[in-house]
Amino acid sequence: MEKEKWHFIDTGNSSPSFNMALDEALLDWHSEGMIPPVIRFYGWNPPTLSIGYFQKVEKEIDMDAVKEHGLGFVRRPTGGRGVLHEHELTYSVIVSEEHPDMPKTVTEAYRVISEGILKGFHYLGLDAYFAVPKTAEERDALKSPRSAVCFDAPSWYELVVEGRKVAGSAQTRQKGVILQHGSILLDLDEDKLFSLFKYPNDRVKERMKKSFKDKAVAINAISPRRITLDEAKEAFYKGFAEGLNIDLEPYQLSEEELAYVQKLARERYENEDWNFKR
Repeated sequence: MEKEKWHFIDTGNSSPSFNMALDEALLDWHSEGMIPPVIRFYGWNPPTLSIGYFQKVEKEIDMDAVKEHGLGFVRRPTGGRGVLHEHELTYSVIVSEEHPDMPKTVTEAYRVISEGILKGFHYLGLDAYFAVPKTAEERDALKSPRSAVCFDAPSWYELVVEGRKVAGSAQTRQKGVILQHGSILLDLDEDKLFSLFKYPNDRVKERMKKSFKDKAVAINAISPRRITLDEAKEAFYKGFAEGLNIDLEPYQLSEEELAYVQKLARERYENEDWNFKR
């Protein structure tokens, strides 16, 4: 039986505003029936701190540190916590809520989409699996994460290797479309990451950092051999195709589409009202 064809886009490294604008544009175009579902890979230039839609910059983020490190900064249209996008493969999946293979609940749809990431880790030779919170205490922790750092906060169907989180994802549903995007860490500078957030005092910061190291890990910290970005792309490309049982067809944005994305990037994702006012 012929597999469903989805678009595949690899936009390489782009600005934070362009990255978020393109994810939003793909959601819009899919909702209007202009394009099929999409898998997208991308990176960040400059390396960027992205924050979740509901996070409060003033309370949680040290913007002086963001500037000192020369990082970009953007608010995502999805929820979740702060993510430092540096040594990673970033992905997004855009698919209709009504797609026959998509469960109705956010949690179950997250599991189905993340099957592609799970398979990608297997192609890299890593024994990844879904961790599901079992106790009431673990489930409660999902509702009120203590930390502003994404990889420190547990979530349903977490992808873990050797008990530690290896990918962080966030999801939104708008106009009848699911947008899920996330980070697959190749390497991680923990000192830089933890310098970007505000803490009541240094003791709390150090405790959070230690706790984070117990919970999250980058691919190259656990892989027996060094994984390059190109290898990761190949593995996760195959992973999504197999995990979602689809054929991926490369897609190039037209000049009109590109112009639309650049306009959206300027008007929304470079706008201080969007990035700072919550």
